[in-house]
Amino acid sequence: MFSNLRSLIFKLDPETAHSLAIKSLKFNFVPSVLNEDKNNPLFKTKLFNKDLKNPIGMAAGFDKNAEVYNSLFKIGFGFVEVGTVTPQKQYGNPKPRVFRLVEDQALINRLGFNNLGSKNVVERIRSNIQTGLLGINIGPNKNTENKIDDYIECLKIFHQLADYITINISSPNTEDLRSFHEITKLNKLLQIVNKEKKNLDSKIPIAVKLSPDIKDEEINKVSEVLLNNNIEGVIISNTSDSSRDNLRNIQKHQKGGLSGKPIEERSTKLINKFYKILNGRIKIIGVGGVDSGKSAYEKFIAGANYIQLYTGMVYRGPSIVSMIKKELKELLMKDGVKNYSEIIGKK
Repeated sequence: MFSNLRSLIFKLDPETAHSLAIKSLKFNFVPSVLNEDKNNPLFKTKLFNKDLKNPIGMAAGFDKNAEVYNSLFKIGFGFVEVGTVTPQKQYGNPKPRVFRLVEDQALINRLGFNNLGSKNVVERIRSNIQTGLLGINIGPNKNTENKIDDYIECLKIFHQLADYITINISSPNTEDLRSFHEITKLNKLLQIVNKEKKNLDSKIPIAVKLSPDIKDEEINKVSEVLLNNNIEGVIISNTSDSSRDNLRNIQKHQKGGLSGKPIEERSTKLINKFYKILNGRIKIIGVGGVDSGKSAYEKFIAGANYIQLYTGMVYRGPSIVSMIKKELKELLMKDGVKNYSEIIGKK
């Protein structure tokens, strides 16, 4: 069905199409029949000690303002991460700022943390109790003088509402954000986060979302900082701003973060490198190019405990979770396993 609609949807500006998708989910225009096989023991797991029906999550960026997370659970997602949310409302970067690279099954965005702000998101979540595991992805406002202050403000606001909080240090569309990959700055940020958690008497699990463009020589040091600060999850990875010379679409050199199939292999290799170092001590959420059972399988055998997607749904439609589970089920049955967790890190 979606394949017939896609050509019409792709005639729309990407942000207009996204708004239409949000409205469709908000008003339940997407049938719950998409969520078939929802209790299959092959996919049952736990994330931060909470039960999940499956390990397939919606990545941050789709439901920026926490409008449709329960609808996303309804169509099959095992967990949903909303945001990125900043303390204050902000418009983001000038339009146009989202580009489809259809030939490459990719998107480029330079949105710049456009969102309605923490107060608005708090009100939405309080008035719409989540029916599944909900993460909140937080970041700093563009013009804030001290980015760490913004992370701490969001932590204070959301620590009692979320099932986990993701510290986004990896968007390429906020100036100097990726400087938090520097070991000294990352350590300082996480130490302050932990100090504030203690002040709040909060046990909220913290995840850190990393860039796919991290250098190999940085992986050991970043891993050490994450472990030393008792970080519970690492999300690998965000969008990429590296070379696009091998892409086909004429918009490939638009400024912004690249997502979708072109970063699949890069993120999968990075997952495997972190997996070998972390050795199960921090949960890995794999993101980047997931759009099928095969691509999900590759993330799991590389070492991901869970996966997230966003661009995949742009191209495959709202039945993507059902499609992934169906294809993944066949691969797991060939392996003779009783639960997908048995293949994690078996690459």
